[in-house]
Amino acid sequence: MTATHLAITVELVSGAHAQDLWPRPGRVLVAARGTTFHRLATAIDDSFARWDRSHLHMFTLADGVDISPLAWWDGDEPDGMLDGDKVTLSRLKAGEQFGYVFDLGDNWQHLCTVGERRVDPVETLGIVPDRPLPWWGWGDIPDQYGRRWASDDGESDPPENPNGTDLPSILPGWGPPLRRPR
Repeated sequence: MTATHLAITVELVSGAHAQDLWPRPGRVLVAARGTTFHRLATAIDDSFARWDRSHLHMFTLADGVDISPLAWWDGDEPDGMLDGDKVTLSRLKAGEQFGYVFDLGDNWQHLCTVGERRVDPVETLGIVPDRPLPWWGWGDIPDQYGRRWASDDGESDPPENPNGTDLPSILPGWGPPLRRPR
């Protein structure tokens, strides 16, 4: 292979439950130039651990062009918006920066930066991916709804830490010592 794919750094800037993050958590995605913006959005949302995908998302390029899947807007999309199911990453240039917003209500904002050089996906990832994939990452990812544990209602105190006593005796240091048959 050769250096055919884009390396796009995506940094989470802010969101409903995480205003003005610093340092910003981030991911570097490897993507083919023929990838649609909608598929890039899916990869970003995967990389930032989002599970509720029933929200509108939108990219805004530096020149002010907005891109989003038009079918999601039911004819109410802003004037001039391009269809994220059709527009591909081939329109991006090295070093270009653009914004991505997941969930237009909660406004999870991301700064995206195209790498200065293309990358070889086999050298970088070990495969030629059929979709954008994360290659590198850093930082803590805030929960989409601000939950801190499975049953968090936003008002209760956290449960008491059981210090591992709730774990089954499967791995060393978990639960009571495991007695194995001889």
